[in-house]
Amino acid sequence: MGNTEEDYNFVFKVVLIGESGVGKTNLLSRFTRNEFNHDSRTTIGVEFSTRTILVGDAVVKAQIWDTAGLERYRAITSAYYRGAVGALVVFDITKHQTYNVVDRWLKELYDHAEASIVVMLVGNKTDLTQAREVPMEEAKMFADNNGLLFVETSALDSTNVEQAFETILKEIFHKVQKQKQRSSQSNTVSLASESLASTAPAQTEKRPCCVAL
Repeated sequence: MGNTEEDYNFVFKVVLIGESGVGKTNLLSRFTRNEFNHDSRTTIGVEFSTRTILVGDAVVKAQIWDTAGLERYRAITSAYYRGAVGALVVFDITKHQTYNVVDRWLKELYDHAEASIVVMLVGNKTDLTQAREVPMEEAKMFADNNGLLFVETSALDSTNVEQAFETILKEIFHKVQKQKQRSSQSNTVSLASESLASTAPAQTEKRPCCVAL
């Protein structure tokens, strides 16, 4: 793992989407701060946290964005998705309704993000397996049929949280590397038409290179 925030090769913006209450904020805090908040009170306003990890021989700074309750008000705008190279679509395995609307979230994502964005379907709250309403096989088949990565997690007991984020970041990194090999540019690589990741570290934390504010 890389520990120096200023010393990194790439910045990858990853967004968390899904219904309110599925555990997006706790997935974010578990991965970036190893914390879990039992208080389910919703905070309104987009927020993000970062964590730097090692992918191969490259240091990658993951910038994970959370809707922070805005999904309850259908207030998510294209600015939230802009520059994102990865997305985790999260549902609660104990509430089938949160799985039923995954299609709608995917449509919104593809309407606003680049078509080449790496997407992972995440079934959260496996610690409540006795209350499961969504069979793992069903969700896995849906992910396979739609070209999505898939994993089940528990933000409460940390099950597969590291694996989920590291898997999607590695997949993004591999896409960027392939694009970089085809590109004649030395400082910028792109998954599509927009510059999404920089090979040169950003100068300040407030203006990371991959985010259009």
